[in-house]
Amino acid sequence: VQLQASGGGLVQFGGSLRLSCAASGFKLDIYYVGWFRQAPGKEREWVSTIGSGASDTYYADSVKGRFTISRDNAKNTVYLQMNSLKPEDTVIYYCATRRSGPSSSPYAYNNWNQGTQVTVSS
Repeated sequence: VQLQASGGGLVQFGGSLRLSCAASGFKLDIYYVGWFRQAPGKEREWVSTIGSGASDTYYADSVKGRFTISRDNAKNTVYLQMNSLKPEDTVIYYCATRRSGPSSSPYAYNNWNQGTQVTVSS
């Protein structure tokens, strides 16, 4: 049972990246999946969550209108499309699962992984 976050990298201010959260060993479609991010020395910050339905999505105010979360159940993967990236988006991004209901608390999620680094240059 494993989640793998990938897709991070270096991008210029205003650019875009698509992060992937791929599950192995279990079916991801029955879970809520959340994206979080964390800067060194700071608390893990909730970014977005998606439920089992494609329209069941939630966003932090800091990313609303710029980021889009989606899922491809055939690929057992959840995505985070990040547009109009800013230098303050430079952190490590993590995905995790929750069995029922959306939540913005990282303590409500499981299956944490190593994350993927996003760096936005100004």
